[in-house]
This record gives sequence, structure tokens and C-alpha cells, in this order.
Amino acid sequence: MNTPAAPPSHLLRGALFIIGSELMFSLMGASIRVLSHELDNTMIVFARNLVGLGLLLALTASSGVRHLATAVPHLHLLRGAAGLGAMYCFFYAIANMPLANAMLLKLTAPLFIPLVALAWLGERFNWQVPAALAVGFSGVALILVPDFAQMAPVAVIALLGGVLAAVAKVTVRRLARTEPTTRTVFYFAAIGSAVSAIPLIWTWQTPSPAMLAWILALGVLATSGQLLLTRGMACAPAARLGPFAFFSVVFGALLGWLFWDEVLYWSTIAGTALVLVSGIIVSGARRRTGDTRAVAVRESGGL
Repeated sequence: MNTPAAPPSHLLRGALFIIGSELMFSLMGASIRVLSHELDNTMIVFARNLVGLGLLLALTASSGVRHLATAVPHLHLLRGAAGLGAMYCFFYAIANMPLANAMLLKLTAPLFIPLVALAWLGERFNWQVPAALAVGFSGVALILVPDFAQMAPVAVIALLGGVLAAVAKVTVRRLARTEPTTRTVFYFAAIGSAVSAIPLIWTWQTPSPAMLAWILALGVLATSGQLLLTRGMACAPAARLGPFAFFSVVFGALLGWLFWDEVLYWSTIAGTALVLVSGIIVSGARRRTGDTRAVAVRESGGL
């Protein structure tokens, strides 16, 4: 079964939304790096969700509570749990490895989508998918070459975040069929704020005024990125938009070089290319399959 291709205008609009969202997420990554010098990861995750929730409450105030009523609370809960777990993993990676590498490992989520689809939807994939996954994870290995001993443990946590993000991606596109953007992002922030507050019983730190300013910036950037991402994924199939997410690696490399003198190794560039090619092959293989369940997976991008 083939679905109609998105009109060029919709694809262009979706691509611009995705590129804009990745710029916001890269700037958010830089904010996390600054905050991690003084605050624990649990504090940063909670602050990101709480500020985002406050912004979304302001955005939805004029619509009233009825605007937040949903017929699919189970999907919001699943997206919230998976997305929050991925957030903990990625924030830790951003604080402990070069920014470009962390941004790239964040983008391994599409490589896990076929595996999530197999476990969740029972979707079978053709021979191209395992081959593409081998290429993609070879790219991940190349990224770790310059400092394997130090980065490997952090990379494992980042890859776990990729698995959780894949689950969230399968959920977001489904939510986009019936849920407006602000409602989807609101529930993510609400669930994230409530759950991430629990560890603060043991890890609370009072932020300095400077850190409060960075926390506000983090929340604004993260919420802007989520809104742009959700809008983008509603414009066209995730398989067509996925490659544009790799702009975050470019933005991350530039920010890391400008502010932390991070070096972009050739092995990182080569690894990025392999992961990008792998993601395109995996997406293309899903688009060509005739199984209707594959269509559901193809229409399920975005964290």
C-alpha cells in the first residue's frame, strides 16, 4: 500500500520547520552544557519541563480547559514516559561528550524505529533494513574512535535514549492525526514536570540568578523546538523529513567549536555520513513496503 506523496509546498514547509526545530534543540544543548557545570542532570530536566509547562499554559490560557481534553490519554502517557526517559539520557550525553557527537547520537532514534515496529506492531522488514542498521551503527562506532574509552559509557546512555526516543517518535505522529500541536506538547511538559519532580526530593539545588536565566532560555528553546518539530511532522511523512534533522549535527559542531573549542574529527564526519545514509535507507525501505502496518510506522516521527 502506497500513500500519496506530500505536495512540494507541504514538504518544503515541513523541512523548514524541522531545520528550525533542530536549531532550537542545538541551542538548547549549549544551554544544557552551561547549566551542567553547576546543576545536577535531574535539576536540568525538571527545569526544562517546568518552564516549558509554564509557557504552554500561557499559550493555551485563552482556549480554556476544554482545549486540553483528549480522547487518547494512553498515547500521551506513553509519549511522556518515553520522551522523559530519552531526555534524561540525552541531557546526560550533552553534558559529557562533544556537542556535535551528542546531537548525532540523539538522531540514532530512526535506526531503532524498525525494531520498535517489529516488537510493537509485528511489522516485518526486508533485507535492506538490517543492512542499513549495520551501516548506521558502524557510523556510531566511527564517532567514538577518537576517544573510545572515555566516550563509550556515555554513548551507551545516549543510545538508550535513542531507543526511548524511537518509541516516542512512533507515538507523536499518531497523536498528530487527532491532536493539535499545543495539546501534544502541553501533555508532554505536564507529564514530564510531574515525574521529573520526584528525584528532586534527594537532589534539589537552589540555582544562582545566572543559572535561572539559563534555565529560562533552556525552557524557551526546548518548547520552541518541540512546537516546530510537531508542526513539521504534521506537514509530511517522517521518512521524507528525517534527513533534515541532521542539521542539528552541523549546528552542534559550530556551537561546540565557537564556545568550547571542540574539534570535529574526520571520523565524526564519516560516521555522521554513515548514520545519515542508514537513516535514508531505512526510511526508504519502510516507504516501499506494502504492509499497512509499515504505513503506520512511516507516519510516526518526531519526539
